[in-house]
Amino acid sequence: MDVVWKEFVSIVASRDPAHLPFVLAGLVATGFLIWRLKGRAWAYLYVALIPFLNWSFGKISGVDATDQLGWLFGTAHTILVNPLTIATGLVFVIRDFVQREMGHRVLVLMALAIGWSFYYSWPVIAIASGIAFAISETVDWLLFTFTKYRLSTRILLSSALAAPIDTTVFLYGADLAQVMAGTASPGDMLNLPNWILFILGKMVGAVVVSWMIRQRENRGEVDPAAA
Repeated sequence: MDVVWKEFVSIVASRDPAHLPFVLAGLVATGFLIWRLKGRAWAYLYVALIPFLNWSFGKISGVDATDQLGWLFGTAHTILVNPLTIATGLVFVIRDFVQREMGHRVLVLMALAIGWSFYYSWPVIAIASGIAFAISETVDWLLFTFTKYRLSTRILLSSALAAPIDTTVFLYGADLAQVMAGTASPGDMLNLPNWILFILGKMVGAVVVSWMIRQRENRGEVDPAAA
């Protein structure tokens, strides 16, 4: 039980037990604010997922697939495949669901999620991820808000536009961080193979969810114009 408690404190309080009361109070306040804004399950998942992904990218560096994929891209750059890129792509889809429930109040949740990222993530990764999410999520919000396509189409288009922006900013920040730390050379992260693979990984979730909703729209179970 003692080991479980220490692991809980390590994760929740970011390895500093002295922070635990303040972090718990912040989490309760965040949950209460989401409830006051009339957020439901999707809203809580959205706010939790962004800090978790930023935290995990500092823990999971990805799988080096240079030897396996080098023939495809014809490059000597390091090619990393991170399974969490699919979950990152789902953030855009979940945000679209939250906007359907909460309207423009989703922007408040976006700010909360990015704010928590700065506590749980390695600072440089948090900055890169925070800026990437802020830019891409804002673009995603604008496209989802002001286009009049059916829901399934808006989910796909908003993700397709947001994913390249998010990937470019994040890989640039990660590349810069590793160069500054002396653990990599310029271009080890921000290169064409990584850029393509990250975007493809992020789009998998969007394509699957968009297809599922399109089937429900065609059967009349979902209003195609729902916003």
